[in-house]
Amino acid sequence: MLDVRRLRLLVEFAVQGTVTATADALHLTGPAVSQQLAALEKEAGVQLLVKRGRRLELTAAGQRLIDHAHVVLGNLAAAESELAALRRGERSRVRIAAFPTAARALLPRLWPGPHSAPAPDAPLIHLVEHEPHAAESALRKHQVDIAITHTYSLLPRSLPPGCEQRPLFEEPVHLVLHTADAARHGLRPGAAVDLRLFAEDPWLLPGPETACHEMTQRACGAAGFVPQPVAVANDFTVLTALIARRAGVALIPRLALPSPSPELSVHMLTAPVHRRVQAVYHLGTGRRPDIRHVLDTLAAAAAVATAN
Repeated sequence: MLDVRRLRLLVEFAVQGTVTATADALHLTGPAVSQQLAALEKEAGVQLLVKRGRRLELTAAGQRLIDHAHVVLGNLAAAESELAALRRGERSRVRIAAFPTAARALLPRLWPGPHSAPAPDAPLIHLVEHEPHAAESALRKHQVDIAITHTYSLLPRSLPPGCEQRPLFEEPVHLVLHTADAARHGLRPGAAVDLRLFAEDPWLLPGPETACHEMTQRACGAAGFVPQPVAVANDFTVLTALIARRAGVALIPRLALPSPSPELSVHMLTAPVHRRVQAVYHLGTGRRPDIRHVLDTLAAAAAVATAN
């Protein structure tokens, strides 16, 4: 019989990549990790790891066992979560990390509202705001149960090891500028624009630590120029406020746009850029009733938020 604790250790090894990093992550010694992996290999009856140079790497059998381990550990986590809630006589708790736009547009629907009672199967929600990279890091460390992340068509992002995802929605990225600047460029309201027209304009960029910053750099680079920023801010409401003062132009995803304003001119791109938003969670945990409830609610909220 395979030992569940050793399965957890093998999964952690796959995430960390080395015995030393695995030992540090689990607060063990390197020899203890090696001994447990060897014991698991003996239990399995097949070679799970192979030494290449100074590193251990997973064999095909080791990878197959990890795929099964994610399902087993996910089901075990579901059982532990429900039993813990029953012991406490309370609803289960789901921890979510989400980037600001998703936190504003989707997450509030997970709460019942001031005049409604929570659904019998609704878990308690704990929310923390994180950009996608930090959200995935928190997920890998089991600090959260779900990470709401995004990827851009110009900036693909691989799924973290041992995780699966539920797509929520896809949205276009728009060029936003002051209506007077749109008129200066001869743009009709709503007309698609070629970014090459804006090579000499001042730009408003998200912070360099965000994927949105890199998306803008790549979109402008594909158009043949490097954007010259006059302001950098992570909050899209700050960028749109600056646009309203004719400070510059910016690329902004649809859901992050403010309410229609006579001062703002919003345009699709002739070379479209899209942002995809998804919920990422550990493989197998999507079958937990509390997490499944959250995922279904997020999907319904996304449908409403993107309907117009």
